[in-house]
Amino acid sequence: MNDFVKPTIEYAQIWPLLVVFGVACAGVLVEAFVGRENRYLAQATLTLGGLVAALAGVVTVALHLEDLDGIAHGSITTEGSIAVDGPTVFLWGLLLILSIAGALLFTERRLEGGLTDFAGRASTIPGSEAERQASTMGVEQTEVYPLLMFSVFGMMLFPAANDLLMMFVALEVMSLPLYLLSGLARRRRLLSQEAALKYFLLGAFSSGFFLYGVALIYGFSGSMSLASISEAVANNVGNQTLLLIGLGMLSVGLLFKVSAVPFQSWTPDVYQGAPTSVTAFMAAGTKVAAFGAMLRLFYVAFGTDRWSWQPMLWVIAILTMLVGAVLAVVQTDVKRMLAYSSVAHSGFIITGVLGVQSAAALAKGEITSLQAVLFYLVTYGFATLGAFAVVTLVRDSGGETTALSRWAGLGREAPVVAAMFAFFLLAMAGIPLTSGFVGKWAVFAVALSAGAWPVVVVAVLASMIAAFFYIRVIWLMYFSDPVGEGPAVTRPSLLTATTIGLALGVTLLLGILPQPVLDLAGRAGEFIR
Repeated sequence: MNDFVKPTIEYAQIWPLLVVFGVACAGVLVEAFVGRENRYLAQATLTLGGLVAALAGVVTVALHLEDLDGIAHGSITTEGSIAVDGPTVFLWGLLLILSIAGALLFTERRLEGGLTDFAGRASTIPGSEAERQASTMGVEQTEVYPLLMFSVFGMMLFPAANDLLMMFVALEVMSLPLYLLSGLARRRRLLSQEAALKYFLLGAFSSGFFLYGVALIYGFSGSMSLASISEAVANNVGNQTLLLIGLGMLSVGLLFKVSAVPFQSWTPDVYQGAPTSVTAFMAAGTKVAAFGAMLRLFYVAFGTDRWSWQPMLWVIAILTMLVGAVLAVVQTDVKRMLAYSSVAHSGFIITGVLGVQSAAALAKGEITSLQAVLFYLVTYGFATLGAFAVVTLVRDSGGETTALSRWAGLGREAPVVAAMFAFFLLAMAGIPLTSGFVGKWAVFAVALSAGAWPVVVVAVLASMIAAFFYIRVIWLMYFSDPVGEGPAVTRPSLLTATTIGLALGVTLLLGILPQPVLDLAGRAGEFIR
């Protein structure tokens, strides 16, 4: 009879994860034991304090990563299920900073007349007497804070997962709170609930595909570990049909999360219907986490069989860029336009994934595809978060006004707000002196170095199409006459102003001085195996 061997868990390396999870659980207890009148302050303080503590922990972990071979740093922890390496720590830090900014948007009260952006009682029927009573009493749904923290925990775990089972668990922990948060808008509740239902149903299908792919890859390799799968792929030990079908199904789950074509149909509906603070957090955080997981899966588990998945990503990158850019042109709602812009950006990031993987294969002065994608995720995350934060400020008597026709003349009514939104749009378009220009240069350069020049040509064309609809919005704000009384802008509290200022500062700084962040992404090294 074999003796029981207790599992070894390296708490010193994963404690930022545990802090986030612990704060999420504590938030549930706050809902149970703290009076309703005190929950908002308790939950906001607990959430922001926990995120800041976890960020400090990430910095501590990063400073003590083990140097393996000069190229990779870190170690495999928790019985081989979590990889705490340079890219993991980089993504953790980025996710936590974006989450802090998102939590500030969640906490904003001034824009809704002293209440947050979330429904008072999510269980009430839209338009019912119970809903009117909750609104009159000023009831707030503070459960959003533990939901936010559980989602952040899943986002951090997703790119760190070193086996397929842990990756699936992280995917679900990240996604389930977002399904709920998407349906909690205080205004336009039917639209919000429709968005949540679509997101849940399509997300459940994509999770099913991912889990079926896990089963097939296990059948091929006999292991859930990414390193063991890589060894099985390199040695060609199993049925190639299982490998290819399993890889395709895993890709469906990941491509759904990054809104890649043809799995992008949920994106505009969910981005439009969800509370804008949730949309901002989800648009930035989900893409960072999902692309981190995609990079680890393709580079670590299937890196020795690039020609099985690279042609697929070529096609998906081209379709995603073109569909996202073309459909964004015809949108009449600013949130839907930003949603299709997000789809196009997914195509640009996939272009970077196609680049050269190893630093050893590069000439002097070139950057790795991992370095380029990490930098692009930084530029995209802050520009998107800032753009949606500005959207929360433009309002009318019915709340936020997202119809583009209502934004006409915004440059005259609120020149500062219009200038900030215009700057974020120019960054997304990749105009020089913005972070978007450097980000696109990085992913295009690594794709060219890998011979993917047809994808880069399409990417340049898609960027030109995207520039048209970004500049069209700027023209609308500055050179069109207002409709009726024109758009109104509500002055935010310090919370939303801090988020917008942070996003604006990072977007501008990375456009002028990108090298420190590029170097930081380079020092993160490669994924460990």
